[in-house]
Order: sequence, then structure tokens, then C-alpha cells
Amino acid sequence: MYKKKAKNRKEPFKWKHFEGDIILWLVRWYCRYALSYADLKEIAQERVLSVERSTLCRWVHEYAPELSKRLSPHFKQTVDSWRLDETYLKIKGRWYYLYRAVDKTGQTLDWMLSRHRHKQAAKRFFKKAVNRCHVKSPRVINVDKNPAFPPAHQELQAENVLPKTTTLRQVKYLNNRIENDHKSVKRKSRYRQWYQSFSTAQKTIDGMESMRMVQKGQLKFIAKGDVCAQNQFIGKLFGLAA
Repeated sequence: MYKKKAKNRKEPFKWKHFEGDIILWLVRWYCRYALSYADLKEIAQERVLSVERSTLCRWVHEYAPELSKRLSPHFKQTVDSWRLDETYLKIKGRWYYLYRAVDKTGQTLDWMLSRHRHKQAAKRFFKKAVNRCHVKSPRVINVDKNPAFPPAHQELQAENVLPKTTTLRQVKYLNNRIENDHKSVKRKSRYRQWYQSFSTAQKTIDGMESMRMVQKGQLKFIAKGDVCAQNQFIGKLFGLAA
């Protein structure tokens, strides 16, 4: 079983009817820009490629989380001042919570989709964020007035997950940066008429957030505006020739 997974990781596009660079190109565009599956189908048709929307949907759900996983070790180290907030996303007619965190310079730390907005969800997100390899242990965490954050912070300090010296500040205006940062994922999600299941929303958001980090210039040794170098690097992560 392990050998089979390792082989698939080296050959992620094996047995597909399209070349890997075509699949990755369309998945990248879906995750990076506010495009629907219908938009991508038209763009592909301009390049004499016939791809159904259902096929594009399957590719995004399969490769967006893989894209996020392969990019994760290659992001720059962030700073130790966090801005943390949650926003709302609609999944099959119901509102869910997307926890997100950036540092004081606006660099993305982490994200987590949750069915609930309570202490346990806040604790899960703190744990998830602090374990990311590019995230520096927080000196200060700025949050809004959500009453779930202080007890979650205290319990994680008692469990030695967060340093004892970490300060939690509930000052709303300090979170303006992350509230503005929510716009990217919400704009794309709203244009696509939201999501149909929790699982597919999670997979899609993983790809969207990771490509947003690339767009912000968070990749090591690659300039923020160098789109060609960014795309070549992503291709190499999937074993595609430059």
C-alpha cells in the first residue's frame, strides 16, 4: 500500500486522458483567479481543448489539496505577530466558519474550515497554525471579541502548545488587515455560488489559499510578481519539465 502511494506521488497524472501540464494549468487558474468551471471550459476551448465542467471539478478536488501539500514546505518564514479572525462561507445553503490567520505584514499563516464557532474549534485552529513549518511561534495574537479565543488560548498555554509568553489581544481595529484579506477567498467563492459539500469546500479552499500565498510572494527565492517563475516551480513540484 505504501509503495503504491509513493509511486502515485511521483506520477500524479498517470492514467489521465490529458497531459499533466494541461491539468495543472487549469487547476492553478481555478485556485488563483475568480473563474468558474464554465469560464475555464471556454478558456480551454480557445486553445482547442474540449474539457467538461464535471472533469474540471474532479481535477480541482483531486489536485488542489495536493498542490497545497507540495507547496507547504517552500513558504518563507512569517513574523511572530498574528492577526486571527473567522469569516463565513455557505455550503449547501448553510453558513460555516472559515478560520484564517495572517501575520502583521499580511502574509498568510493558515486557515481551517469549521462547522462550529466555539472554544474547541479555536483550539484546533491554534494547534494547526502553530505546527505549520513556515509559521513562527507567536509573540502576540490579535483577535476580535469572540469569547471562545481567551479560554482556548489559556488551555493551550497550560498544555504547552503555545508559549507562556504569548499575549492574546482582543482589539478589533488591529484586525483590519485580516478582515480585508478575507475578500480574496470570499469573492471567488461567491462568484462560484459557494459549495455543495464540506469535503469539496475544504479541498478547494486548500488550493485557493495556497495559490494566494504564492500570489503574495511567499515562496522562497521567487519574487512576488514573477508569475512565470512561480508557475515553473509548481510544475517542478509535480515532476513536469520546465
